Amino acid sequence: MRSPRCTRLRMVRSMEPLAKKIFKGVLVAEFVGILGAYGLFNKMNTSQDFRQTMSKKFPFILEAYYKSVEYSGMHGIRVQDQEKWLNSK
Repeated sequence: MRSPRCTRLRMVRSMEPLAKKIFKGVLVAEFVGILGAYGLFNKMNTSQDFRQTMSKKFPFILEAYYKSVEYSGMHGIRVQDQEKWLNSK
């Protein structure tokens, strides 16, 4: 008869590969999320037309973009966008 400690140790060892797979999956998901966030920021930072599309479809994301850019010290992008969009109507 085996002791409870021995069976518990075997369960822990059998869980290690699953834990490693879950950990790797979380790391990959975070990496993909970071790349996606960078791509979205870069597209919004370089294209005023894309920012206008974002203002119509996802205004909360555009607001986060404006806040992050203003926090970094680049002011006036929001005003430029609003002026162009008002004049283009």
